[in-house]
Amino acid sequence: MEATGTDEVEKIKSKFMSAWHNMKYSWVLKTKTYFSRNSPVFLLGKCYHFKTEGEYRALHSFQSSSAADGSNFDKITAEISGNVEEFRKDFISRIWLTYREEFPQIQGSALTTDCGWGCTLRTGQMLLAQGLMLHFLGRAWVWPEALDMDSSEQDSWTTNTVRKLTASFEASLTAERDPKILPQPRPRRGPARSSWDVTETRNEVYHRKIISWFGDSPPAAFGLHQLIEYGKKSGKAAGDWYGPAVVAHILRKAVEEARDPELQGVTVYVAQDCTVYSSDVIDRQCSLVDSGKAGTKAVIILVPVRLGGERTNTDYLEFVKGILSLEYCVGIIGGKPKQSYYFAGFQDDSLIYMDPHYCQSFVDVSIKDFPLESFHCPSPKKMSFKKMDPSCTIGFYCRTVQDFEKASEEITRMLNSSSKEKYPLFTFVKGHSRDYDFASSPLHEENDLFSEDEKKRLKRFSTEEFVLL
Repeated sequence: MEATGTDEVEKIKSKFMSAWHNMKYSWVLKTKTYFSRNSPVFLLGKCYHFKTEGEYRALHSFQSSSAADGSNFDKITAEISGNVEEFRKDFISRIWLTYREEFPQIQGSALTTDCGWGCTLRTGQMLLAQGLMLHFLGRAWVWPEALDMDSSEQDSWTTNTVRKLTASFEASLTAERDPKILPQPRPRRGPARSSWDVTETRNEVYHRKIISWFGDSPPAAFGLHQLIEYGKKSGKAAGDWYGPAVVAHILRKAVEEARDPELQGVTVYVAQDCTVYSSDVIDRQCSLVDSGKAGTKAVIILVPVRLGGERTNTDYLEFVKGILSLEYCVGIIGGKPKQSYYFAGFQDDSLIYMDPHYCQSFVDVSIKDFPLESFHCPSPKKMSFKKMDPSCTIGFYCRTVQDFEKASEEITRMLNSSSKEKYPLFTFVKGHSRDYDFASSPLHEENDLFSEDEKKRLKRFSTEEFVLL
């Protein structure tokens, strides 16, 4: 009985925490982001130019302010190059994974939300999601309904936050176990598509399937519940803080253990001590795809690095910008002290990111035609590179062995040209890790998800990395 009472207290506490975080971070969603017309904008390897007088306010904010003062938005749009709209579609099409609440209870805890502690897991999910999008959809794909996301959606989020806080307070007074918040229906804009061609239908199937792999329920291959289970092998538990390097290893294990046949053609490699061993990567790519079936796997390479000591060294700025300019880059798990962000692009000396800190309601991705809007961010944010925490994980996607060899050559040239120090940020080395007297991690471990060498490395990462809230 006492345990049940404790669980109820924890549930009420988590609901208040969720509401508080929404109040705390909702202003960020409302804050306008400004982009200069004079500098190109890069987003995961694509370049955009905003050629208008003055500055272009990100996404829908220009439209909402124009409506407020009665100006002619259509005329303004006509003067802007097509790249503005293309950027809007491209950014919104990226998968946005944020704090969630009221999802199935995490095993071994009373937690039904990751508010306040799960942000690095969420940014890791976003990076992996981008890698899977490249694999199944390609970099040119955009969500057909991306431009339906507008400021009214953002307003409803803030309104919904207030209603959640009120409902949680009332529930605590009436001892109601699960206060229900009825979502406001969002009108569908435009006529429904009468017919889709084969390619569009296929793309929509994969779009939903990728999102479903990140659902907040135990069966989801890359959902929070599964990632926490793998994290336990490195000494982490639900409610703990996770650093970028630890999350990189957790993602690798999650992909290795995924049983969906669609995922058998993808593998993840994590660099060891800032070194990518080429033969180890190629061995992963050339391993048996599924039950003895021969084939070549695509690989997502994750490189945990530090961009300086206590603070980020600005000498690394050009390298980070170069990395985000590559078409096979899948982003960076990083942030600033006490907050994790998913970095996906830049303009001048500012990084463009998606913020996981907004807490949204649980969405059951197992139902047919589940709503997609909350998985796409309507507004990019910018942050000065100087504010970036030095601890981060960089990600790349290579479909074939030839792609990996080309990428390793290109990134090596970039590392050498950008490094003002004696040694580059990380290196690509020929051969296997075992050739250099390092323990080589087997592709499949039967009894333990992490080898002893990996456990030691993860513990070291856990003590070195910054605390994320």
